[in-house]
Amino acid sequence: MIHYEHFTLDNGLRVFVHEDASTPIAAVNILYNVGSRDEDPDRTGFAHLFEHLMFGGSKHIPSYDEPLQRVGGENNAFTSPDITNYYITLPAANIETAFWLESDRMLSLSFDPQVLDVQQKVVIEEFNQRYLNQPYGDAWLKLRPLAYQQHPYRWATIGKDISHIENATLDDVKSFFFRYYLPNNALLVVAGNVTVEQVKQLCAKWFAPIQAGKPYVRNLPKEPTQTEARFLETSANVPLNALYKAYHMPGRFESNFQTVDLLSDMLGRSKSSRLYQRLVRDVPMFNNLSAYITASLDPGLLMIQGTLNEGVTLEEADAAVESIVQEMINETVPDDELAKVKNQAEATMAFSEVELLNRAMNLAFAANAGNPDWVNEEAEKIQAVTPDAIRAMAGQVLRRENSSTMYYRKAA
Repeated sequence: MIHYEHFTLDNGLRVFVHEDASTPIAAVNILYNVGSRDEDPDRTGFAHLFEHLMFGGSKHIPSYDEPLQRVGGENNAFTSPDITNYYITLPAANIETAFWLESDRMLSLSFDPQVLDVQQKVVIEEFNQRYLNQPYGDAWLKLRPLAYQQHPYRWATIGKDISHIENATLDDVKSFFFRYYLPNNALLVVAGNVTVEQVKQLCAKWFAPIQAGKPYVRNLPKEPTQTEARFLETSANVPLNALYKAYHMPGRFESNFQTVDLLSDMLGRSKSSRLYQRLVRDVPMFNNLSAYITASLDPGLLMIQGTLNEGVTLEEADAAVESIVQEMINETVPDDELAKVKNQAEATMAFSEVELLNRAMNLAFAANAGNPDWVNEEAEKIQAVTPDAIRAMAGQVLRRENSSTMYYRKAA
């Protein structure tokens, strides 16, 4: 159970406090309600670019990392299709340093042209290294527009085309910042050896003076229900043939999300899963094979992917996977198999929340999605899943007309 109290500043910044006096550490997590799904289709990759730019100096602080390191702090950030998240851990006695740094970044970046130039080059190099020069690195660049036809999940967080980042101007950057990096479009979670009153005083000093901006109202195109199977074949200089299958599923905080999550676990979470047991261990068609979910806020994807052993054709491997998928649709899963993946899921969650920062992040994710109490309802929702519910969702999610399949061939 993650206990919390919350309040909202006059400028719209929502603040959540999770007190834990058992640790000398504090975690400060700022979530901005902007991800790659919020980008202009002709200017993609900006949310990710900003993750880099936010470390390049702010209005009054030229170096972000140096003062934080002097007080024993660490920081990082990540961008997803849904959010951009910045976090700091540091000794609780030095927590005001985190407020000073993060409030100045929220107030305004330095907008130094040299910083923009440097970070553009960093992102371009990342694109080349991770997506173009790495085996299977471009798989998601091809899969997303196959699975999504309308929703902006159809491009990766790195962007649809790297030229969008190459051609970004300082005016583009300023426009993006002052549209999304606002106190009324952000959420602050402070966790650890702190008190609510202490956090209120620090917020009044550092964040309250920042003016609110025009509220961002998200209005994204919905992805239509997929009515026929989709297929793509590609090839590259990769070690082995690979198979990718994507199925549309509910969003992270929608009903039946946990059911599909457990369904994916039974298919391919571990070495005891059906796909691994049957197609890696018993009949070694695959070198590796797994199933997982994207867990995005809007309807996401259940993924099955693996690399094939030499001598196995993609057609044979696909048919073998499809056979196991059909079993999930046609047969009710045994109680003990479902109980096992439930226990795995709960254990993973419990171990994760031992770490203070994970508690802060999970609280932020739930609050941003619409209800902070969801962070404490996960275990109950997992335990409520029944074998009949698994079969029903298998029939809904794993049907052939809801699938997008990609054959990634090893170039001859």
